[in-house]
Amino acid sequence: MVGRLRTIIALAGLAGIGLGTAGVAAAETVKIGFNAPLTGFAAADGNSARIGAELAVEQANADGGINGKRIELVVYDDQAKPGQAVPIANKLIGRDKVKIAISGSYSGATRAAAQVFQDAKIPYISAYAIHPDITRAGDYVFRTSFVGEVQGRAGAKLIGDTLGKKRVVLITLQNDFGKSLAAGFKEAAARFGVEVLKEYQYSIKDRQFGPIVTSVKADGPDAIYASGYFFTAAPLVAQLRAKGVTVPVIGQEGYDSEKFLEIAGPAAEGVIITTSLDRDSPVPETRAFIEAFEKKAGFGADMVAASAHTAVRVAVAALRKAGTEDPKAIRDAVAATKGLVASTGTIAFNSLGEVMKAVQVQVVRDGKWRRHSVIDDPALLAPPSK
Repeated sequence: MVGRLRTIIALAGLAGIGLGTAGVAAAETVKIGFNAPLTGFAAADGNSARIGAELAVEQANADGGINGKRIELVVYDDQAKPGQAVPIANKLIGRDKVKIAISGSYSGATRAAAQVFQDAKIPYISAYAIHPDITRAGDYVFRTSFVGEVQGRAGAKLIGDTLGKKRVVLITLQNDFGKSLAAGFKEAAARFGVEVLKEYQYSIKDRQFGPIVTSVKADGPDAIYASGYFFTAAPLVAQLRAKGVTVPVIGQEGYDSEKFLEIAGPAAEGVIITTSLDRDSPVPETRAFIEAFEKKAGFGADMVAASAHTAVRVAVAALRKAGTEDPKAIRDAVAATKGLVASTGTIAFNSLGEVMKAVQVQVVRDGKWRRHSVIDDPALLAPPSK
């Protein structure tokens, strides 16, 4: 059984309960459910997501909570496994009585939980999982990050248009994440004059890429589009560079972690990714999030932290607007979100519960994630609506 991790976010600086006009009564809480991988292979991402969600709850409680009630974040470890996510969803609904919940997890776990929440008519927000079928679970499911195909199309534009590279090799992780990205990339490649020379596939358990690296070197591409998470992408990039493959490597939000920089080391230099967080953004909300997260966490902000923070902000705004704990009213308030400025962009949803926002492009420069460019093409980035 997965151990239950329950986090009650307290108002910073309060010595007692229900103190001061800025405080909210501790005896009355509004629960927000949260599942994330806190142990196992994805624990680093899950930990960042949890801290980002906690930060958003702390900030909301300091700002009065939900109409005078304190927010309680109910956290469970799903280990990024669908088989864990389903019983967690049932616990959040049946035992914890949450009226809204958030996934800080990967696509497999999020897809599994989404159907449970949809069937129970409890709003559920995916913070960063990208598989297109997540929101297709039904009208109670939303996503505050890009669907995989959208990010894949952005990658094709980045390589073919922005970088001017035309001969590309794909290295695709064989799971929901990798397949969605590859599908979007291949859909848009010809539009930007990109020729896919070959596509290589690998498993999430792989850390040694010798045969793929040898083949890619022989292919002689202008660029490499490689899907993966930090724990697969970092060794892949390191092995490509060690074998003398020097062409640009373009990744996605799965690379977006301090852990990628740590594991890949000097080989990370020059890697470019599409993601949701711009470390050099002038937007006050993004600057404030980065500063507050780094102070709380003790390490640099990443995409999963920003995305979880964004999803909680959407949930809090909807709970305040609904003015009730009726899930239908809360769901309607989420759907009606317009112009909410968060650390990952300005949030509004289409009819399928998908978000429309610009794609941030980051590059590793001097061992840090820095701004490269922004892709903001409404037609290219339009998410599915059915």
